[in-house]
Amino acid sequence: MSHPENRHSPIICIAGPTAAGKSASVLAIAQRWPIEIINVDSATIYQGMDIGTAKPSKEEQAQTPQHLLDIRDPAQTYSAAEFTKDASTLIRQIQVRGRLPVLAGGTMMYYKALREGLHELPSASTEIRQELDAFAKKNGWPALHAELQKVDPLTAARLAPNDSQRVQRAMEIYKITGQPMSALLTLPTNSPGQFHYQTISLEPANRLALHERIAMRFMQMLEKGFVEEVAQLKRRPDLHPDLPSIRCVGYRQIWGHLEGEYGLAEATEKGIAATRQLAKRQITWLRAQPERIQIDCMGNNVPDQVIDAMARILKKNT
Repeated sequence: MSHPENRHSPIICIAGPTAAGKSASVLAIAQRWPIEIINVDSATIYQGMDIGTAKPSKEEQAQTPQHLLDIRDPAQTYSAAEFTKDASTLIRQIQVRGRLPVLAGGTMMYYKALREGLHELPSASTEIRQELDAFAKKNGWPALHAELQKVDPLTAARLAPNDSQRVQRAMEIYKITGQPMSALLTLPTNSPGQFHYQTISLEPANRLALHERIAMRFMQMLEKGFVEEVAQLKRRPDLHPDLPSIRCVGYRQIWGHLEGEYGLAEATEKGIAATRQLAKRQITWLRAQPERIQIDCMGNNVPDQVIDAMARILKKNT
């Protein structure tokens, strides 16, 4: 087994849209180098949410150390700021152990916070939130998203029209500061740290092929007991659809089905559509990273291609 390269090597990020095959690539890397995985995923942080998040199995977790899995109860929240702090600490600890930290996952907001530093954004205003909630209740979240489009088209472009939590926050920031959130986010108030990151990006050359894989994976989740997993969460009196955990793609749609809003077939359709929209936003973000190494996630021998790319990066930095 190779020894980790020096501390000045870039931190490898295995990024890609949902269902791109990141887990298989990461486990292949673990056979070759002494790595530890830092999961960059805002859904696998939750305990009891395994099937719908495609969380690594216990067998996969036993193959190499994995961090930031099951660190929150679904009733709790976890911010990009907390992720940045936790991931930075873990990177240093893994390096001290003489191993290679590898970031892997698809929550692009976490990558952005870690790479670019955090930004001083105004704290929440209860009064403005109530006003925005009332508007959304009357007109729907897509209508509020349309308002956001007028004042902050850059932020609106990366948010789904029904992403109530983030659409509300972006509008709230605009109302408090009079400036679009996208403008404020270009002014980091703290340094992003001393690490250099290199992204290996698993992206589909053919997006329709990824769409088919997303649909197939959603059906497999249902076969594994996804509905019962959500039903178990729903039995808890402290959980509700406005929590970030329940708003995760797939969970929100199955929860709606269990509420009697629509049948399972429609919930499945909605869940697959929402997952495809998520993948589209993830790909858009990745394409804005000019220094990334692209690998077609629908191609042949993807894990081997990832190993080759990582070997080149490490060799260049020895």
